[in-house]
Amino acid sequence: MKEKQTIQSLIDKIMTYSPESDLDMVRLAFNFADDAHRGQFRKSKEPYIVHPLAAAHILADMRIDPIIITATLLHDVPEDTHVTLKEIEDNFGSEIKNMVEGITKLGKLKYRGVERYIENLRKMFIAMAEDIRVMIIKFADRIHNLQTLDALPPQKRYRIALESLEIYAPIANRLGMAEMKGQLEDLAFRHVYPKEYERVKKLMDEKLRGKEKSLEGVENISKAELIKSNIEVIDLKGRSKRLYSFYKKLLRKENDITKVYDVIAIRVIVSNIADCYATLGILHNIWKPLKGRIKDYISQPKPNGYQSLHTTVFDDQGDLIEFQIRTLEMHDEAEYGVAAHWHYDERGSRLPAKEILWVKELAEIQKDILNKLSDLEEIKVDFLQSRIFVFTPKGDVIDLPEDATPVDFAYHIHTDIGKKCNGVRINEKMARLDTPLRNGDVVDIIVDKNRKGPNQDWLSFVKTHTAKNHIKNQQKSTRLTGWLKSVLPKK
Repeated sequence: MKEKQTIQSLIDKIMTYSPESDLDMVRLAFNFADDAHRGQFRKSKEPYIVHPLAAAHILADMRIDPIIITATLLHDVPEDTHVTLKEIEDNFGSEIKNMVEGITKLGKLKYRGVERYIENLRKMFIAMAEDIRVMIIKFADRIHNLQTLDALPPQKRYRIALESLEIYAPIANRLGMAEMKGQLEDLAFRHVYPKEYERVKKLMDEKLRGKEKSLEGVENISKAELIKSNIEVIDLKGRSKRLYSFYKKLLRKENDITKVYDVIAIRVIVSNIADCYATLGILHNIWKPLKGRIKDYISQPKPNGYQSLHTTVFDDQGDLIEFQIRTLEMHDEAEYGVAAHWHYDERGSRLPAKEILWVKELAEIQKDILNKLSDLEEIKVDFLQSRIFVFTPKGDVIDLPEDATPVDFAYHIHTDIGKKCNGVRINEKMARLDTPLRNGDVVDIIVDKNRKGPNQDWLSFVKTHTAKNHIKNQQKSTRLTGWLKSVLPKK
């Protein structure tokens, strides 16, 4: 049975990683919120304070800055009680008040038609651009709501879970927050696709049954060999793939489980980049690598900043195991993304703030493109879908949504290149313009300077809002020119 969460158990957790923090302020925030919410109950019949306390525990488990935890305890107070933001500022200062205000501005995101929904998404993007900490709180709030969904009627359960899968988890992914993305997906999965959840869980259990001993053996041998080679191993442990991630991989592999190579992965954390590459060589000396499965995300990070070396090897039983090799800083970035700056690592220190370009662009995006968008599917593709990075022949990195085509790439480079695009070489081989691009592809667009405009058939396969808009506008322009020619007197 899960141990009851209390303010003392929260303080104890924070003490393990940030003992010098203002713990009295955390306790005061709990007492303040407890008083404000007194007499309010959740659908589960529990006192309302259980919810902000649980969200605060989720962040403490991630070793997040106690200032954010303090704001989390207070996050529903102005929305649901008589207490004002001014009173929060008077008691806890402007920094905490601003975070609570950010959450209050987001409000309770309720589906009331697509227009209202897009407006809510705009609010979320603005909140992110103003202070990313607001989204860290919002994710914790949503994770606890998903943990307690069974108290709600089925239709509401489904809506909240679907929104978590389609909106919250992809945003967490774009922000590089793998830990929160994984929790959001796995908690929502059971409610959105219950039959698939049971099927995949059974498959996973069967795949892992009896593997504990052999996995432990691989871990022990690997660790001993690395230590023998004077490599400082900060951490080395195996884990199974998250259920929803496994489900999506199965779909991509046409439900053939033998093609999913990373059901079990061993994460190796070492002290520096040189040791990452040295570790790769040592592991390949012990275990035979699977050809074509070595991925270097250190020299070529993913668009959300993820860095790691991946390799898949055969163990002594002939089973496939993936190794992920990274430094502690890379690990914190991979798990917590933009939240890594407010995460205390095992050594009690925090990473320096990193400029995440996507977050910086959000303020501009919402002013420009989001105001023109009326299609929820377009928002999902342009902003929430998984990203790929592809290269120009000169080595510039272009960030596009998954399954984008060479035409999307061409329009991303420049409108004229999109308009005059006539062919493409992908990795130095001629390819069709509707070919879905893959991570790491080198894309060389062939232009025809005499071409007047895009082919209207491109609309059937382009993915990005930018490409679609330019093709549609050209269509309108061509029609207008044709009409003018037909009505104006000939010279």
